[in-house]
Parts: sequence; structure tokens; C-alpha cells
Amino acid sequence: MAKNEWFRVGVIATTHGLGGEVKVYPTTEDPDRFGKGLSLRMVTGKTERFVTVERARFFKNMVIVKFKEFSSIEEVEKLRQAELYVSREDALPLEEGQYYLADLMDMQVTDEEGAVLGTLTDVIETGANDVYVVSREGRKDLLIPNIPACIREVDIENGRMKVHLLPGLEDL
Repeated sequence: MAKNEWFRVGVIATTHGLGGEVKVYPTTEDPDRFGKGLSLRMVTGKTERFVTVERARFFKNMVIVKFKEFSSIEEVEKLRQAELYVSREDALPLEEGQYYLADLMDMQVTDEEGAVLGTLTDVIETGANDVYVVSREGRKDLLIPNIPACIREVDIENGRMKVHLLPGLEDL
């Protein structure tokens, strides 16, 4: 299974002021990671370019970012909805037993006996714990909470996840 080398950390929502700043909606668990000097891959439609954070500050649920490459509102107006990605090497380090959500996509999900349940196609982030969406052919999606009672094994290298289905999970 090929690992995703880029992780989305934000989406440009709108401009801010006249000096080329933008408001970014962070899609990372740690918005503090928009530090000075961070190199990001910016994707707008079918075009992409690399940009460098000159400075960043927080305002409500947004990060106001100034990139070194832009100095006026006219230059950043066309960047609305651009997605910002950080490379795997610049991503936050993981502790033992942790993994990037992007690495879970398209994993084969099996039960404890090895029967294939489906493919992990989405992760719903909730306040308590993430919920994995497992798509099944000809049946409605299976929702599995990311809790130790359900997630038995995650094998990133081989693209497989082994789960224990608690009573009632298949009926949801």
C-alpha cells in the first residue's frame, strides 16, 4: 500500500486586509504548526505551487497567514478554496501506536476471524473518538468507533485493519 506523502493541513477561506494575508481554516489537530518558515504545497484547482509561511496568528477558529510569495490582496484573491498540504517529513511526529488518518484510507477491514467486512473509506472525527466508515458492497456502510474494544490491529504496511464488532454495530 503506497503511503500518502502529503497531508492537508488547511484550506484558504478568504483574504485578510490589503497586505496579502489570508484566513486559513485549519484541518490539522495542531493549528500551531503554521510556524514561520514552514513550506507548504498549495493546490488550487489543477495548479499547485510551493509557498512559505512568513508569519501566522490566530483569530477565532482561523489562522491568518502571510506567505513570503505574496504581498497584496490582488495576488491572494484568487487563492480562495486553495488547499494547503504539508509533506510527510514535516508532519507532526507520531508516538508508538499512532498513525496518520490518510494512511487508513482504502484499508481492507476484516473481523477477528479474517472475514472481509469492507474497505475503510472515511474517518468521521467526533469529540470523543473517531469513527471509521467501512464501505461494503451491496450493503450500507458500517460505522466502527476507534476504541480499543473494537480496533484490534492496524497494519499500515499491508493496508489491513482487524476489528471486533460489538453487538449491534452491524444493525446501525
